[in-house]
Amino acid sequence: MVSPTTTSAPALSQVLDPALENLGVRLHENGGTLRVFSQAADSLDVVIFDADDLDWATAILPMQRLERGVWEITSELLVAGARYALRAAGPFGAGNIFNPQTLLLDPYARGIVSGGFGDRRSVVVDRGFDWGEVRKPAVPLDRTVIYEAHVKGMTKRHPGVPAALHGTYAGLAHPAMIEHFLDLGVTTIELLPIHAFASEPRLLQLGLDNYWGYNTLGFFAPHAAYATDQARREGPDAVLREVKGMVKLLHQAGLEVVLDVVYNHTAEEGIGGPHSSLRGLDNRAYYRQQDDGTYIDVTGCGNSVNTATDAGARLVLDSLRYWARDVQIDGFRFDLATTLGRDDQHRFTPDHPVLRAIAEDPELADTKKIAEPWDVGMGGWQTGNFGDGWHEWNDRYRDRVRNFWLSDVDYARRASTAPVGIGGFATRLAGSSNTFSAERGPLASINFVTAHDGFTLNDLVSYDVKHNLGNGEHNRDGADTNRSFNHGAEGATDDERILATRRKAMRNLMGTLLLSAGIPMITAGDEFGRTQRGNNNAYCHDSALTWLSWEHRPWQQELFAHVRRLIELRAENPALRPIRFARLDEETPSASVMEWYDERGETMSGERWNDPAHRTLQYVAASTPEFEEFNRILLIVHGNETPVDVRLPVIEGVSRYVSLWSSAEESPSREAPVLSPGDVVPTPPTSMHLFRAE
Repeated sequence: MVSPTTTSAPALSQVLDPALENLGVRLHENGGTLRVFSQAADSLDVVIFDADDLDWATAILPMQRLERGVWEITSELLVAGARYALRAAGPFGAGNIFNPQTLLLDPYARGIVSGGFGDRRSVVVDRGFDWGEVRKPAVPLDRTVIYEAHVKGMTKRHPGVPAALHGTYAGLAHPAMIEHFLDLGVTTIELLPIHAFASEPRLLQLGLDNYWGYNTLGFFAPHAAYATDQARREGPDAVLREVKGMVKLLHQAGLEVVLDVVYNHTAEEGIGGPHSSLRGLDNRAYYRQQDDGTYIDVTGCGNSVNTATDAGARLVLDSLRYWARDVQIDGFRFDLATTLGRDDQHRFTPDHPVLRAIAEDPELADTKKIAEPWDVGMGGWQTGNFGDGWHEWNDRYRDRVRNFWLSDVDYARRASTAPVGIGGFATRLAGSSNTFSAERGPLASINFVTAHDGFTLNDLVSYDVKHNLGNGEHNRDGADTNRSFNHGAEGATDDERILATRRKAMRNLMGTLLLSAGIPMITAGDEFGRTQRGNNNAYCHDSALTWLSWEHRPWQQELFAHVRRLIELRAENPALRPIRFARLDEETPSASVMEWYDERGETMSGERWNDPAHRTLQYVAASTPEFEEFNRILLIVHGNETPVDVRLPVIEGVSRYVSLWSSAEESPSREAPVLSPGDVVPTPPTSMHLFRAE
C-alpha cells in the first residue's frame, strides 16, 4: 500500500488493492464463489460441514491461488445456508503461524454458528431483504442527539416488550422502545458492538462474560445471541433479517442507527490466545508485529489489526461498506480509532489513507464517522487531530465538565475556593474551539459526560472511588481518576440533603451537555439516573447490574422530564447548536455569536475568567444570518455552593428575558416568567438557568 506518511491522501485505488476485491462468498445461480486472502499460505482448503452436524465434514475442497495472495473456489456446495471453515498450511516463522489441523473462520463470513465442541463455522447467508420505501433518516448534524445503548441491556427488563423479545434486536425496535426514544427526543441510537464477538477465556474461567462486546470474531456477521430464539433456530439468514428489520423499523420512526465498531483488534488476543481466523490465514499481513513476530499491541487487548497493509485496510473498508449498504447503517463509532490511523512505522497520522478513505468513500458519504481518538500506544492520545469528515469523542469536554460541577466543588468544600476559574468550562460550553479547528467547527466534537465505559451519571455524583471487586481483578481494573464527587456519603444514603444535592448535580451535568455547542451523547439510563453501584468498568456483567430497570421512583421521572425538556429546548433554539465557529471580523453563516458577562451584568474581564473565586457567568449566544431563524439565548451558570445575585445584562435589541429552564427546580416548569434587562435574579448554589432573549 502507498506509504501512509504522505501529506495528502492517496486515491481510493491506491488504498485498496483491486486484486483483493470481492473477498468472501458471492452467490450465483449454480452455487457460489469464495475468495480468501492469504499471501503467506502454501495451500488453502474450504471444508464443508453437514448442516445438522457441524462436526461432520462432508467435503474438503482445495482452493486455487490467484495473483496477490488471493485464493478462489467456485462450487455448487457454496449455497445459502452452507456451513464451512477454512484450513491453511504454510511455512512456520517470519511472523506467520500455520496449523493445517485448525479450522478457521472466513474473515468475510456474513454468518457464524457454533459447532458441537465449541468450534465455530462460517455460514453462507442469503442477503436479500425488502426495504420497501424506507430510507435513512439523514438527521442533520446540528440536530443530532446520540443515545448510546446496549441491545440486550435496553430491553431485557422492559415490561412493555414481550418476553420473547427481551434482549433482542427485535425488542429494541418494539413500539414500546420506539415510544421511549421519541418521547425522550433523541435522534440517533448508537449501539454497543453487534459484530459477532466472543468472551475471553479468562472471563469464562471466572464465570463472567464479555457483556459489552469489544472482542470481535467477525466484522461482517451480526452477533447471533442478540437475536430472538426463533431467529437463532432458523439460522444466520433469519438473524440478519432480524437486524435489518430492527434498522427498518427504527428508520420508519425517524431514528438513526449508529454502530460501535471494533476494527482495532480481534478476539484472537495475543500469540498464545485463540487461533480462529486472521492469525491462521496470514498472521503477518493482518496484525502489527516486530520483525521477530512479537505483536505490537497498542490496544491493550493482545493484538492490533494492521491497517498499513492492503489486507488489513481492505478488511475494515469492506466491512464498513457492507453495513452501510446492505444493512443501511447510518454511521459508525470507531473504538480506539487511533490504531486505524497508524502507519507502517506504527505512528499515528491524521492523513492515513484508511482514515481518509473512510471519510471520502462515496459508499460511506451519508454516514456519520465518530472516532474514539485514542489508544494505549505511544502517541495514542489524539483528541482534535482527526481530519475533515470525522467527529470525535471529546474527553477534554468530559473532564472539564465533571471537574467544574463535581471535583472542583469537592475541592472548594475542603479548601474554601475551587482550584480554577470558569474559563476552561466556558470554552467547552461554546464548542471547544481550542481543540477543533475553525474548518471542522463545533460539530466535530461529540460532547459527553458519561459513556458505557465509566461511572453512570448517578454513580458519578454518588461515589468518590470505583467499586469493581465483582470484576474478579481485585479492584485494579477501571479508571482511578473519575472526577466524581459523592457529596458527603459513599454510595447509597438516606440523607435527603445529600440526595437533593446529587439530583441537582445530575441536572447541572445534563444541562451542560444538552446546552453546549457540539453534538451531545447521552448514555442509556442516565435520563432516569440508573446506577451500577459504583462499578465503573462493568464490561463483564451480563446481569441486572447492567440491564436497565424500567421501574422508576418519582425523582427519576422528574430527571427524565428535565432531560426531555432540555432536548426540546436544544431543538427549538438554533443558537444552542451552531454549525460553525463565529469570527469576530465577519458574519459567519450558521454560527452563534457569543458574548460573556459576569454576575453584575458586565463584560467578563480576563481576571474574572481565571479567578477561582468567581465561578459565575452569563453566556449570550445569538444565531447569525443564514441559519434557520434569528434566535438569542441567555444561560446563567453558577458554580459555587453559595447563592449569588445576578443582574441580567442590558443588551441592544433585547427588551425581555423569557425563562425556559432551571436546574434548581426538582421538576421542570412549563411556566415562562418574563424578566427585564437589569433585573436582579437570586441564583441558588451550583445551578444553571436558561432564558430566551427577545
